[in-house]
Amino acid sequence: MSTPTIYDVARAAGVATSTVSRAFSTPGRVTEATRERIVAAAQELGYEPNPHARALISRRTQTLAMVVSDITNPHFFEVIRGAEMRAKAAAYTLVLVNAEESPRMELEQVRRLARSVDGFLLAASRQPEENLLELAAAHPVVMINRQVPGMASVVVEHTEGCRQMVAHLASLGHREIVYLAGPRNSWMAASRWAAIRTAARELELRATRLGPFTPTVASGGPAADAALTTSATGFIAHNDMLAIGVLRRLTGRGVRVPAEISVLGFDDIFAAELSTPTLTTLGGPHANVGRAAVELLLESMSSARDRGTPPQLVLASQLVLRQSTGIPGAERAGHS
Repeated sequence: MSTPTIYDVARAAGVATSTVSRAFSTPGRVTEATRERIVAAAQELGYEPNPHARALISRRTQTLAMVVSDITNPHFFEVIRGAEMRAKAAAYTLVLVNAEESPRMELEQVRRLARSVDGFLLAASRQPEENLLELAAAHPVVMINRQVPGMASVVVEHTEGCRQMVAHLASLGHREIVYLAGPRNSWMAASRWAAIRTAARELELRATRLGPFTPTVASGGPAADAALTTSATGFIAHNDMLAIGVLRRLTGRGVRVPAEISVLGFDDIFAAELSTPTLTTLGGPHANVGRAAVELLLESMSSARDRGTPPQLVLASQLVLRQSTGIPGAERAGHS
């Protein structure tokens, strides 16, 4: 027995094939009665809509690509989960792409997928702005964890959050802090340092930037060693993974946290509550970041979308105080 086609469904329902296509790809463009008749005919014939055929007709693949700078970073788990849930609710498939912190690989993957997806979510992209604007001119794109003038984006607020981190350290008696920066081409790393430096100046603290460091636990050792060459008593790491690596190295060197050194991170990943000591960190509604990014992308793909300035959403952050910050104590001299 041959597999039923869209022509069989159209004949059984008494409509044109284009109407059948619209009933499955954009049901809002046909009346409810017509759609029900088409669905009933399809079910009776055992017809399953072919997504590739739909794509040829509608020029939509019902697929979104989410390109992540490093998919092994737990920070992205919640962002991906939120994006995937919202995409599924809209009957879209979310494809994940790992850029492995490589701008070259990121660009290659985007170009390879350009004809296969309806839009892109770029999470912590390492691309220069000119590449991103060129991509946005040809495809719907929403940035996550980065802002680019003229492009839609969703970020967790960090300027006020960084000020709260510095104020927290100042209130404990710290007079010198160090920022252990993330990747050289990270927009967020540069933005956080600018906010930390401004807040330190306002609160009359001395702030130093060290790095860049790869935002992983393994890089925490070199980052801690570099920070220990300064007289800073407050270490702010680019993310929680780096901060946890710093904590491990300090423990290994016999440096007491928080009696001698206070350590803070960003993102509030699940491991922040499991580290020893537990990690003070700036968190945010990361699942909502993913959801909101998909919402913006779907809106940008709609024929009824606003053609004005692309929205740039900023979601509230929250400083989560744990055991890794405290009043600075004894001198660190003599630690090996």
